[in-house]
Amino acid sequence: MESLIVSLLNGVIYGLLLFMVSAGLTLIFGMMGVLNFAHASFYMLGAYFAFALQDTLGFWGAVVASTILVGLVGVVVERYFLRRVHHHGHAHELLLTFGLSFIIAELVKLFFGNFPVDYRIPASLDFSLFRLGLTNYPAYRVLMGTVAVVMFALVYLLLTRTRVGIIVRAAIFKPRMAEALGHNVPVVFMGVFGVGAALAGLAGAVAGAFYTTNPNMALELGVMVFVVVVVGGLGSMGGAMLASLLIGVITSLAVGVDYSLADALAWVGAGGWAEQVGGLLTLKLSSIAATIPFALMLLVLMVRPSGLMGDKS
Repeated sequence: MESLIVSLLNGVIYGLLLFMVSAGLTLIFGMMGVLNFAHASFYMLGAYFAFALQDTLGFWGAVVASTILVGLVGVVVERYFLRRVHHHGHAHELLLTFGLSFIIAELVKLFFGNFPVDYRIPASLDFSLFRLGLTNYPAYRVLMGTVAVVMFALVYLLLTRTRVGIIVRAAIFKPRMAEALGHNVPVVFMGVFGVGAALAGLAGAVAGAFYTTNPNMALELGVMVFVVVVVGGLGSMGGAMLASLLIGVITSLAVGVDYSLADALAWVGAGGWAEQVGGLLTLKLSSIAATIPFALMLLVLMVRPSGLMGDKS
């Protein structure tokens, strides 16, 4: 029972981490219609900026500063790159951000080396919050989850309960009317992209200290972030949260299930036959846990192409 609870907790925390990264991508696509392939690179930049600034500013100072810096990088990318190709359509935007992701990865390797850096949890936060059986549960895992929940609440309230949110939505859906009311729509778009990049940077700064900070971290998480956005529904913040938790919990629980279809068929007396057939029937669920999110994405695309909470229209 203890191992099940720990696996469930780990799945929830991993899901919240996925949300922290996918929230910015969801915001950018939902507000601007830009599918930013370099979004996970902003996550990586957040971790490396925090690592570089930690000795000077301390851990929390580095987290705040790296979030702001990544947001500024996002502003520059939108102003001087994306804005120039926006009128050519989404294909050009996707190709531009695809190339940008490789450039950022190579720059990281150039300045920090092609190996993991020593970015660690500060000693003041490196302790166990509680104990489950023989397992000491790290307080920092819970902290990461708390940051994700607070991020979700703040973004939701900002977009739905403030004047800023009203202006942003007006600039997206009624740009001419927003301009007529005196709002600078290109600046609004630039701000949205910058905030989306900053959210990814915050995720990297917080999670990079717990997981390994290395030049491949954007690639390792980037694909999964796109899966989350597709499953949850393009542009849906609530959908991103739901999909993140669903994928995180299912993946975490599946890793600990060392059973196959042959084991299930043994309950009805067909276990021997399944063992003889072999193949998929004897494949352990734990060995295919990494493919489950992609299978879920394919299922959602076939049954509900708009995603779990996406706009059906």
